[in-house]
Amino acid sequence: MGYNFIECDRKTGYLLPPSVQEWLPAGHLAYFIIDAVQQMDLSKFYGKYRNDGCGARAYEPGMMVALMLYVYCQGERSARKIERGCEIDVALRVITANERPDYSTICRFRAENEQELQDLFVDILRLCHEAGLVKVGVVALDGTKIKGSAALAANRTQEHLKEEVEKMFREAQAKDEEEDALYGKDRRGDEIPAELKERGSRLKRLQEAKARLEQEAQEQAGKQAAKIAERAAQEEATGHKKRGRKPQDPEAKAEEEAKANVTDPESRIMKTRSGYIQGYNAQAMATTGQIIIAAAVTQQANDVRQLKPMLEQAKEELRAAGVAEKIGTALEDAGYWSEENVKKADTGGPELLIATNKDWKQRKALREQPPPQGRIPAGLTERERMERKLLTQRGRKLYKLRGQTIEPVFGQIKSVRGCDRFMRRGLKAVDSEWSLICSTHNLLKLWRSGQAVFRRIARSFGAQNLQPQISCA
Repeated sequence: MGYNFIECDRKTGYLLPPSVQEWLPAGHLAYFIIDAVQQMDLSKFYGKYRNDGCGARAYEPGMMVALMLYVYCQGERSARKIERGCEIDVALRVITANERPDYSTICRFRAENEQELQDLFVDILRLCHEAGLVKVGVVALDGTKIKGSAALAANRTQEHLKEEVEKMFREAQAKDEEEDALYGKDRRGDEIPAELKERGSRLKRLQEAKARLEQEAQEQAGKQAAKIAERAAQEEATGHKKRGRKPQDPEAKAEEEAKANVTDPESRIMKTRSGYIQGYNAQAMATTGQIIIAAAVTQQANDVRQLKPMLEQAKEELRAAGVAEKIGTALEDAGYWSEENVKKADTGGPELLIATNKDWKQRKALREQPPPQGRIPAGLTERERMERKLLTQRGRKLYKLRGQTIEPVFGQIKSVRGCDRFMRRGLKAVDSEWSLICSTHNLLKLWRSGQAVFRRIARSFGAQNLQPQISCA
């Protein structure tokens, strides 16, 4: 008697062609995303292609959108790794129907449809709303620093940038003179070497960084001059010199420690708990069910100016997704606190509950100080009123939800899915990337909830709709 093993025969072919729909279990994420994409309005994607049947064949946009959503759900954003996955990953082969788009096609699709991919956020939020997952009675807003595709060591001062630009111009002039002697003054010679093309790209980035520093220096000089004038006016009015250090001259203040990054000039130096990084400040507002209702990226390291724009964006996104419910209470940490933010808050809501101290100080105050009793005393400042509100039983209960709401969202995105660094460069590009990361976060929440009910929608985009008709039911 021989071994009773399941036979491993790699030579016998299939008697019938295999169906890709049989390669994965029915409830797999890949099938879910294929069904979800069928519910989205992809007309803007299709509108970029000619519908007369002429020209080279392109990959079907619905398939490419499903591919992008699936790989981002998995935390994979490298175009080369996505290309490799289309060959060896069964789920990707199901999504692409056994097609294998190369990395340059993937990069081009992502770059050419930057805004369209960002707009998918509303479509996915609408699907979450239809599944009953979007409850906006209480929401939380916070920001997280994310590294950019640039090194901290690539920052240069304005003087250094000026020297590098001048050096490259001297090298370019020397190269021109050398080629004139070699080929003749009116002859081009051979194609430009690749290293010179790269120099041209670097020169452009250097000039962008230099221009940014010059603009910021002018703005800073103006602010500093206004500050000096205000101080002088106060001293003249009171007849006494103000205490404290006298403000520096505008030019000295503007140039002090000013730096720009030559790899990604739009990125900024950001301070985090573990030190400084070169990157961006990614903002997100989420419900207590951890559904993100607004997402944006800013170059400002401080969160204080992001409160009003994020609240307005959240209202716009909810309206576009068909959510009629209004935000009840918005929870924010001390990074968003300023009396101006409270004074300029929309009287129609939402109610703001903002910490006035650092997180550990706020928790200590909530532990040690008893809830206030009686009516609100007259004459309190905005800060004192907010501190009192946070100490009430209702304020304590609500503010406790902040850490349970938004902090896990960032943990799931950065630690679990590994999206702790932007792959693209430039504010517009990373804003689109962050939107897609947050969209797929919501998509994963919808999938895991088991509440998605997809309707069959037949659309015509002027060309045959080749989206796979696969049900995840």
